[in-house]
Amino acid sequence: MNRMQGFGGRLTRGETSGDRRQFSNEKPKKKYVLLRLWKYLYRYKYLLLLAFILVIGSNLLALKGPSLSGKAINAMGIGKGDADFEKVFYYVTLMLVCYISSAILSYVLSGLMIILSKKIVYQMRKDVFEKLVSLPVGFFDRHQAGDIISVISYDIDTVNQSLSSDFLQVLKSLITVIGSLWFMLNIAPTLVLVFAFTIPLSVVFTRYITKKVRPLFRDRSSKLGELNGFVEEMTAGQKTTKAYNREEQIISEFDIKNEEAVKAYTKAEYYGTVIGPGVNFVNNLSLAMVSVFGVIAYLKGSINIGDISSFVQYSRKFSGPINETANIIGDFQSAFAAAERVFGLIDQEPEKADSPDAAELTAVEGNVEILDVCFGYTADRQIIHNLSLKANKGDLIAIVGPTGAGKTTIVNLLMRFYDVNEGEILIDDKSIYEVTRSSLRSAYTMVLQDTWLFHGTVFENLSYGKENVTPEEVTEVCKAARIHSFITRLPKGYDTVITDNGINISKGQKQLLTIARAMLLESKMLILDEATSNVDTRTEQLIQQAMRSLMKGKTCFVIAHRLSTIQNADLIIVVKDGNIVEQGNHKELMAKGGFYSELYYSQFETY
Repeated sequence: MNRMQGFGGRLTRGETSGDRRQFSNEKPKKKYVLLRLWKYLYRYKYLLLLAFILVIGSNLLALKGPSLSGKAINAMGIGKGDADFEKVFYYVTLMLVCYISSAILSYVLSGLMIILSKKIVYQMRKDVFEKLVSLPVGFFDRHQAGDIISVISYDIDTVNQSLSSDFLQVLKSLITVIGSLWFMLNIAPTLVLVFAFTIPLSVVFTRYITKKVRPLFRDRSSKLGELNGFVEEMTAGQKTTKAYNREEQIISEFDIKNEEAVKAYTKAEYYGTVIGPGVNFVNNLSLAMVSVFGVIAYLKGSINIGDISSFVQYSRKFSGPINETANIIGDFQSAFAAAERVFGLIDQEPEKADSPDAAELTAVEGNVEILDVCFGYTADRQIIHNLSLKANKGDLIAIVGPTGAGKTTIVNLLMRFYDVNEGEILIDDKSIYEVTRSSLRSAYTMVLQDTWLFHGTVFENLSYGKENVTPEEVTEVCKAARIHSFITRLPKGYDTVITDNGINISKGQKQLLTIARAMLLESKMLILDEATSNVDTRTEQLIQQAMRSLMKGKTCFVIAHRLSTIQNADLIIVVKDGNIVEQGNHKELMAKGGFYSELYYSQFETY
């Protein structure tokens, strides 16, 4: 029976850091990115419609100003005593009303866009985080945590900036350009011909630069994500760095990555800012041409001073938005690059769905059987070869072997963090591929070597996996895990807040807390993956005795390096190079004098 692996495996020797940075091998097209962004905007279509109405109202009022200004100038006349002050004041008053009303609408619009962008960035972050929760374990094996965090923070903020300000600016510019063109055509159609030369020149220049800029902003986002990943990794391993006196080395590595990020940032920003001055030059050229041809038209008597003034103002309004849009094209390229990374993460394949006829795993007894299982994290590197074993209800199964033998991989397959390539795994004679993942994982309690505690009280951390737990139940398991006396000595006992993943308690105490948390659950099977490696041998033996009494009748899988602690196991599986080379209880394996006995005696020689 063949099963395709539902997702990629761990980072292999052949992969590069660049492979880890990319959330998607394919670069989304610009139309695709715009469509995805539009879907976020359309969720709040009524707010967007209101914003559109405000934009139209604000810009139309502002566009009326130059026309009124021209009429006011015409009312003043060109000779002494020709001014009609009643008309002048009338047009000036109307102009003030238009500009003040436009400013008020713009203020309301800005507040509305802040609300809209807040809703969008909330929804986008929610979508990204929900996707992260649904992704398979293999995804996190291949990508740095810092790079993922960079997407949630920096990239989404970059997209939000464009949606809240740049998008609004483009919308304003579009209305202003169309309105200005309409007014100019009504004032002097022949002068509009000037823009038939300058606008194509701006478009050609902008398109040329844009093609060069977009890949640069994509590279900038990627380099910043890589830098964040490195910083997160080095910060987490600070103690190790100091212990090995590698400060200078990581500073050198940071300088290289920092320089790469700065160069990518500078290059993107440089070419992005070239667009604005270039288009600005073309617009100033158009203004100069309008002034020259306008004077010629005035001397010929085909236009008056007020209309020239209005036309010049409209030409500036016409050119200004084009210049502003050109200035923010660089921001758009940055937003597109950031959006590509966001959507690349959102579009990642989630954990393979349960089969349509998958049933809930209920009334679990704890009989586990592995039949001829083969597995590799990559197609060319198989780790498990034709593995078979059987654990009956209530058995304590110890899995031992050298580093890299495949012990933790077996656990990953039992929990269905990865799917086997060949073979079958059964629980109570039911294939784990015929039951839902949720019910399968609920049937196990798992304690890892890498402890995880969240910011909260001791009681909240202990009761994490079980609802409606009582203080008495928590106290009972803490006594069994030999951690109760330590907790009672804390400032607030079980109400003491654990901060920064348990930084205010020792590593061994953190591990005891995670063991107590596991003991509190009512699952029928238990997995301990080097779960007692951070406690002393005597405490480990006491915990195992306590757990044996509390987990009576439950199937336990224990991965351990200290072989002296698993001598009472019902069955010891000895794994080497992905194969079970020996199995039996401690006495049987020692009597054979095989690989297990070599491992056992080598540990005593080492210690």
